Amino acid sequence: MLEYVPLALIAIVLFSWCIDYINGFHDTANAIATVVSTGVMPAKYAIVMAAVLNFTGALMGTSVATTIAKGLADSSQMVPAVIIAALLAAIFWDLLTWWFGIPSSTSHTLMGGLAGAVLAHAGVSGLKWAKLREIGAFIVISPALGFLVAAALIIGILWIVRRMSIHKVNFAFRKLQLVSAGAMAFTHGQNDAQKAMGIICLGLITYGYLPAGAGNVPVPLWVKIGSALMMGAGTAGGGWKIIKTLGHKIAKLKPIHGFAAETAAAIVLFTTAHFGIPVSTTHSISGAIMGVGTSMNPSAVRWGLAGNIFIAWLLTIPVSALLAMTFYKTLVAVAPGLKVNPRLAQVKVVTPMPPTGKP
Repeated sequence: MLEYVPLALIAIVLFSWCIDYINGFHDTANAIATVVSTGVMPAKYAIVMAAVLNFTGALMGTSVATTIAKGLADSSQMVPAVIIAALLAAIFWDLLTWWFGIPSSTSHTLMGGLAGAVLAHAGVSGLKWAKLREIGAFIVISPALGFLVAAALIIGILWIVRRMSIHKVNFAFRKLQLVSAGAMAFTHGQNDAQKAMGIICLGLITYGYLPAGAGNVPVPLWVKIGSALMMGAGTAGGGWKIIKTLGHKIAKLKPIHGFAAETAAAIVLFTTAHFGIPVSTTHSISGAIMGVGTSMNPSAVRWGLAGNIFIAWLLTIPVSALLAMTFYKTLVAVAPGLKVNPRLAQVKVVTPMPPTGKP
């Protein structure tokens, strides 16, 4: 079984960084769709800004990485086949939704993939259901919070500027939206890059390179820098289909509305990252855009498209779980050694010496 150890660990690191890269171009829209659609910044400059701030945010904090590495399942059930199957499921779903321009959640496809692979390996007893229920609840809570905070913000801002000329309002919020877009890009890196870090740390725990006990995961510097670089590189690649969906199709926005949506989403993401709750940046900003659009005029929101996005959100975890189960079964059929926990297998068993025959 040990012949699989180096190759499987390398595969876990590479697939995790692949997820980070895909997440970067898949979720670029989260940070820059509104700033591009309102004409505040050209797309090429917005992408560079998002890439730099994604990289910076990725280096800050480890709470979300700890939840991914230790919070979802018993560490003894995290065998190489489980981790690799979850990553393959996440990669497949992310690329599929990106192709159709659907803003889905990399966070929840990873959660669903890990849950499905653990179920295939160990059954329901292998999962930590309390944490999974918390994460599941935030599928609804994070977009709802984004919606409510954005609606409250835009109403408050419009009241504050009610006596200002439209020219002054547009001029001020074109500048302020650069700040809100930067905050959104930073929190995206802080949240989403930590998920790949958590998966890599999970692999390192599985192979005994990191401790499996309680407490925050000591994320190695090379894991942080590698994940941050891949997130930044993916962001620099852009994600035009989803930028178009978020920036133009859900609701038409002006700089003041873009500022409110981005600020609301950033508030939600800063808060959840502080408490180590893996939420979707996509869900948060989509909910915030809908909240701003609804506050302007409910008919301004394209609710048919919003409904399609919501269906994709609901499908993400179960579909990812089924994909991961399929990948797990395939992996263990091809390489049975991948279903053994190498950290536990390497524990040395001391056997008694045979008697020498002497008194």
